Amino acid sequence: MKQMEEDLMEKLKEAGLQMQPYWSVRYLKNIDKLSKPVYKTKEEKDVYALVRDGTKLCMDIFRPDVEGEKFPALVAWSSYGKVGQSHRRDPVPAGALLLDHSIEVPEIDFFVNRGYVFVIPEPRGIGKSEGEWNGMQSPQEQKDIYDIIEWIAQQPWCDGNVGMAGVSYFGAIQPLAAIQKPPHLKAIMPWLANLNFYDMAYPGGIISDFFHYFILTGNNPNNPVSESERLYTEEELKCKIQESLKDPYVDSNTFYVKILNTWPPRYNTWFLDILLHPLDGPFWQARSLKNRTDRITIPTYLLGEWTVVDFYTDAQFNASKKLSFVGKYREEGHPCPYRHTQEEMLRWYDHWFKGIDTGIMDEPPIKLYITGINRYRYEYEWPLARTKWTKLYLHQYKGLETAPPHYFDTSPDAFVHVPSDLRTLVLDVPSLVYSTEPLNQPLEVSGPGALYLYAALDVEDGNFIVSLLDVSPDGRIRRVAGSALKASHRSLTKEETKPWEPVHEHTKAIPVKPGEINEYALAMSASHVFQPGHRIGLEIKAASPTRPRYAGSTTINLMPSPWVTTYKIFHDQEHPSHLLLPVITETPEELWLDTVLNI
Repeated sequence: MKQMEEDLMEKLKEAGLQMQPYWSVRYLKNIDKLSKPVYKTKEEKDVYALVRDGTKLCMDIFRPDVEGEKFPALVAWSSYGKVGQSHRRDPVPAGALLLDHSIEVPEIDFFVNRGYVFVIPEPRGIGKSEGEWNGMQSPQEQKDIYDIIEWIAQQPWCDGNVGMAGVSYFGAIQPLAAIQKPPHLKAIMPWLANLNFYDMAYPGGIISDFFHYFILTGNNPNNPVSESERLYTEEELKCKIQESLKDPYVDSNTFYVKILNTWPPRYNTWFLDILLHPLDGPFWQARSLKNRTDRITIPTYLLGEWTVVDFYTDAQFNASKKLSFVGKYREEGHPCPYRHTQEEMLRWYDHWFKGIDTGIMDEPPIKLYITGINRYRYEYEWPLARTKWTKLYLHQYKGLETAPPHYFDTSPDAFVHVPSDLRTLVLDVPSLVYSTEPLNQPLEVSGPGALYLYAALDVEDGNFIVSLLDVSPDGRIRRVAGSALKASHRSLTKEETKPWEPVHEHTKAIPVKPGEINEYALAMSASHVFQPGHRIGLEIKAASPTRPRYAGSTTINLMPSPWVTTYKIFHDQEHPSHLLLPVITETPEELWLDTVLNI
């Protein structure tokens, strides 16, 4: 066995690769046949291509420095501009002062030296490209990707195989490109794709300021025009702006008010579009995959954290589609430039574009990273067939127990949310925390889960922000999963909702009747092992603390409600608030990545 491992390590070394923690030795094949770094990189900057309406888009092309040979091409598409993406530097860890989170492509030379062309276009209205930029993942952007992919396939250095690369924006755009069905897009590997873009801008219906700051700092539009200017007449647009200004959540934030008081509305146009579309509907559907995943017919390898769970359950996955939760580096996010899974990407594209049997399609379709024990495991379905759905009920004295509450008239727990400035939010966010007794043995929670909360508010709306916690014996707290829900968005889509997967409509807001007890369902997914002596905790609050995002700016995450609000949480026989957790009591040994060696 030791000799087999040594032979594998030698083959990896010859290929210029290192053994990756997400690889299983038993599935690695033909390491000696993987593309090797034998080419130098030739750079072609500011190359222009025409799209169907005559607009010229600018791109940088990096290709093997040989003439007369054809290679597969990888496209990295986002609105962050092409210059930063090719900046050669080591990845900067998340949370560092000089982190540029818009640099999210893998190492260009890694692929070019191995016989791939790497193309970084700038969408229309971005950088040196002509036209107007209409915000992230717009219908126009999706059409332009089709045209650029087909243009690339016709170039003398391309063999007709085109894939895509990158994380976050670079990943989310890939499935949208696939549903356009450009003939030469043969496979994709998106990291952090999302099913419904509305959920990114309005988690649980609560407006997030993430895009407000990130687009200002990460993008370089030369001609931004909101999609709303295209969708509405001037009179309609002014009416929608006035309607948005009446929203108390919006009116309480001067940054948002400034956007809405600029005419023509050209200041932070993408966030203007977000403000003008607080409910799910056609605007968001045109930018989303929901109900369209069946149009993805090419090989697809999804990577990410738990944001891709809904995408996976919505899709009809076949033998050429895979899912991998490859784990988190730290709470703040991943290092940039992004390089963590480029070796896996090489296996994927070498398989589909160069006909090398890398063993990647022999693996089970799902790969999980289990936090708490920091191990990888294969699975075959989602949720896992062996899941034991377990309820943990909220009890008096902040307890979480498997036994349902046996009191009829237990006094509810309560906390008061007070609107405050950013400084105060950092210092004090009222909350309720419930926990189990210390565990006697390890407990794994893997899969989709939910919190069903019976609560009353004394105003017409508010936020529920909840976290599943791992509380260690020394009091350290680790956030395992989380969710958010605006009280007025509590209505569920009955056709899609499952007990472990509540799905909200978000197409309407239903004000809360002050004092009325309502059930609020929040989805939470995780894959984590709680160790002996640890407690399972649940935190309920109404606001998120501020945190630094980039040098010189601070974000408030989810916009807090503007009213002083008393939250009452009920936990009696008539109102059995509870967690529904996907408990995994046993796992076949062969599913773990590091248990069986078979080269």
